[in-house]
Order: sequence, then C-alpha cells, then structure tokens
Amino acid sequence: MNRFVIGDPKDCIGCNTCMAACSEVHKAFGLQSFPRLQVMRNDDITVPILCRHCDDAPCATVCPVHAITHKNDSIQLNESLCIGCKLCGIACPFGAITQHGSGPIDAPTHYENFSFEQSVARDIRLAPDNTNVHNMLAWQPGVKAVAIKCDLCYFRPEGPACVQTCPTKTLFVISDESIAQANQHKREMAMVNSPAIPR
Repeated sequence: MNRFVIGDPKDCIGCNTCMAACSEVHKAFGLQSFPRLQVMRNDDITVPILCRHCDDAPCATVCPVHAITHKNDSIQLNESLCIGCKLCGIACPFGAITQHGSGPIDAPTHYENFSFEQSVARDIRLAPDNTNVHNMLAWQPGVKAVAIKCDLCYFRPEGPACVQTCPTKTLFVISDESIAQANQHKREMAMVNSPAIPR
C-alpha cells in the first residue's frame, strides 16, 4: 500500500496553517510554491484534501510524458517533465491535482486585442467582470501550466510539513505501519473493555 496523508474533519479548524507550511517548504526546496493541498469548507466542517497516492494511480496512467511515477510507496510528479496537459487533474477521483505555473518575468499579461479576463468570459460564458474561474479552465499567454500534487515532502527527513505543523494534529500519515499500530491498539482496547468470559 502507498503512503498518504489524510485529514480528520472533526478536529480541523480551517486555519490554513497546513497550506502555508506546504507552500513555504516547497518554495525553499526550489519547487512551485503553490500548496499541494487545499482546505475545503462547507457549512459544518473544514478538512484538507490531499493526493491519496492511489495504488492504481489513474493520474500516472493518463500522463502522456510519464511525469507521474510510482516511487518509494508513493506517487511522485516530476514538475520539470510536466507539459501542462491537465489530464492528470481530470483523471484524479479526489480532485487532488491542480494546475499552477509561472511565466517569464518579461512576459506581458495583456496582448493587443486580448486579455485574460476577456478570454475567460468568452470561453465559459461568464460576465466580463467575473474572473473567478477554476484553474483547470484558466489559461494565460506566456504562462506554462504545471501539475501540482502532494509529494509527501519527499525531500524532508521529518516527513510532510503539513502533518508536522497542524496545530490540532488533524493530519496523519497513513501507511502499512500506522494501520498495523491502529489495529493493535483497537485489539488491546477491546481486550481491556470486554467483560470477563465466564469459565
């Protein structure tokens, strides 16, 4: 089984500390600074959503350049190989892969007879003043889209930064070892709490 990080919604307070930590450690390592997880909210709960590092990994199956591979009990993305086709984000059943990118410093943000706002309005039939589009639909001249997904902070000996910095200890690394420990704990608790068997 591949390792992955999961959040417990009952303890999450939606502080976004995990996103900030993720962004900072990846930026310091020289990777895209966009966070590899997103805190999702509804009326009742908040919880971080991350890549589940699927054993069958549909994102790796559809990647045309093999930028997504299985390594060290996880699914890793090589950002330098990514061509920004967005197929992995479409294939991901958890919505855990997003697109982000950067362009050259001197790349113009507006071209003659073209602006990002106008293209968004034209392409998805939004009002010209509404540019709040999902980044899987957004595009901009001079900006290379790169897939972004959780990499379990493979470059940190301490493990994922989000797990380490979460103030409520909502995030957990799930692995074969952690499942075995949880099962052992359940068995011990069941033995302690079970009534004595009459002889």
